[in-house]
Amino acid sequence: MVCQYSEPLYWHIRALVGSHEDADDILQEVFVKVWKALPGFRGESSINTWLWRIATNEALSFLRKQKVRAALSFSSIDAEAERVLDSDPWFDGDEAQRKLAIAVAKLPDKQRAVFCMRYFEELPYEEISAITGTSVGALKASYHQATEKIKASVELAD
Repeated sequence: MVCQYSEPLYWHIRALVGSHEDADDILQEVFVKVWKALPGFRGESSINTWLWRIATNEALSFLRKQKVRAALSFSSIDAEAERVLDSDPWFDGDEAQRKLAIAVAKLPDKQRAVFCMRYFEELPYEEISAITGTSVGALKASYHQATEKIKASVELAD
């Protein structure tokens, strides 16, 4: 299972948190949780949906903690997102990809998750709904709002 799902889960988490090191740490935590919870897996959803739900929840939890740390240190989460991206030796994108990554990082956590699952991973709304527990209609609205914010952010950067 680890071999089969490590890479796609890593990229899912990485799209949410932005940092290679953080994504690696979170992925390890995901597999620890999966290992502990596997005996209780009832098969009510696919294993893929179950894994993505755990990974998404872990990444969102990490982002919430990061926001608390930023607030306590009086730093801007947007500035921190740019700093993480700019200092990431694994980022090899061009300027357009950098602008997109920064715009995505500025989205609210749940909007970022929906955007990443839909845009980068091309998951159908129904699967995202199963992962997040959110209605398809709400997901479509969230995705639309995210794309509008990204467009505005990228236009401002030009």
